[in-house]
Amino acid sequence: MNWLDDIRWDDKGLVPVIAQEAQTGDVLMFAWMNRDALAKTAELGEAVYFSRSRSKLWHKGEESGHIQKVHAIRLDCDNDVVLLQVTQLGHEPGIACHTGRHSCFFQKYENGQWVSTEPVLKDPGQIYK
Repeated sequence: MNWLDDIRWDDKGLVPVIAQEAQTGDVLMFAWMNRDALAKTAELGEAVYFSRSRSKLWHKGEESGHIQKVHAIRLDCDNDVVLLQVTQLGHEPGIACHTGRHSCFFQKYENGQWVSTEPVLKDPGQIYK
């Protein structure tokens, strides 16, 4: 039996993935993987996700240069969520979000509204050509 068979893939053959910064524990982003993406991630030691909007594999950083070096691949107790412990690398280390921020989870609920809690480290227009 293959280690990928232990994962409880959804009806579309996907599993949710959380990318966590290994050094700080910060949650950087949420994405999806299919079998090929997870196998490629294990093989390369870099995060490869599945883009649902484009229906294709997406090697994190292929456009932005902001790659994720994978230190550990973990599976939750129900075998239906993957956690990647990563170091965020690239031209501007520490940028994981396509908005140019450190984390995709930069909005915090306060007093009935969403408040941005993290600065833009680099303008996305300068990251994505």
